Amino acid sequence: MPGAIFSSVEAGVIYAIMALGVYLSFRVLDFPDLTVDGSFVTGAGVAAIMIVNGHHPLISTFAALAAGFLAGIMTGLLHTKGKINPLLSGILMMIALYSINLRIMGKPNIPLFTEETLIAQIKSTWSSAGMDEMMGNLLSAVGLKGTLPTGWGILLSMLVVSLVIKFLMDAFLKTEVGLALRATGDNEQMIASFSANTGMMKILGLGISNALVALSGALVAQYNGFSDIGMGIGMIVIGLASVIIGEAVFGAKNIVRATFAVIGGAILYRIVVTLALQVKILDTGDMKLITAVIVIFALIMPKIVDGQKTKNRKRKRLQELPIHNGEVIQKGSEQVATAKSDL
Repeated sequence: MPGAIFSSVEAGVIYAIMALGVYLSFRVLDFPDLTVDGSFVTGAGVAAIMIVNGHHPLISTFAALAAGFLAGIMTGLLHTKGKINPLLSGILMMIALYSINLRIMGKPNIPLFTEETLIAQIKSTWSSAGMDEMMGNLLSAVGLKGTLPTGWGILLSMLVVSLVIKFLMDAFLKTEVGLALRATGDNEQMIASFSANTGMMKILGLGISNALVALSGALVAQYNGFSDIGMGIGMIVIGLASVIIGEAVFGAKNIVRATFAVIGGAILYRIVVTLALQVKILDTGDMKLITAVIVIFALIMPKIVDGQKTKNRKRKRLQELPIHNGEVIQKGSEQVATAKSDL
């Protein structure tokens, strides 16, 4: 069990990059972008085919990021220039990307088990530096040897990448362009009245969002050891689940906290799915059902908790009201309720 949870945390950190992209489009830009299901595979396919053809995995990963950026720009152009509904724009681009991804990959599945990927390089570097032995000794000292793996290189490296992207996003959203992007999502008509180009803001935001999604797809493909044409199905739901869970658990009072919550939500989502799959009546085929249940639960629970808090506050106020000679006196500008006896 601890080993399975460790692997889920490892994968969660990589998927957190995709969740940050979803957060940018859905929360910041307020754009329901379904391109994610296609651009995730675009990133995986571009990275995989370039690695197989002998390109350096780092260059292949950056090429995947650029491909995702182009996909996001196309969705933005369909909406802003083509005047197509935001939801329909994402759906059309997602459908188009299925065929484009098949063209890029050349076949439905590209194995990477024998190729030199970024993940393989990280593992090799971690091992050659003697970190496996050091982690083994450390786990032995705390009595966890054999329970957790000694290869922490991927987890730590991907965590650093996710945090760097988080801090860069925080910094970007505080710039003049970033503030215009946020304002476009909050109140498009208001920001347009200040002569801001809201169409360009949407195109830029969707480009960055899908670039992060494609980057995550490229890393996931190298982590899993293959790129598959169907690996992006339901990815938008996973991204939304990460965002919603993170906001519910960690809060989202400001941008810095919200982006941190997204990373935490992606990790928690993977842990919950792993624990759910440990139940004997469930198997890997039920993962989509588990995801739907998690999202429903994450959407309903905050409303139930908020409703209960509101009831508790009202009850507390009533208990604190002073009562004298049959009169209920309320402070400030509140209405004075008087209960008179029949005497």
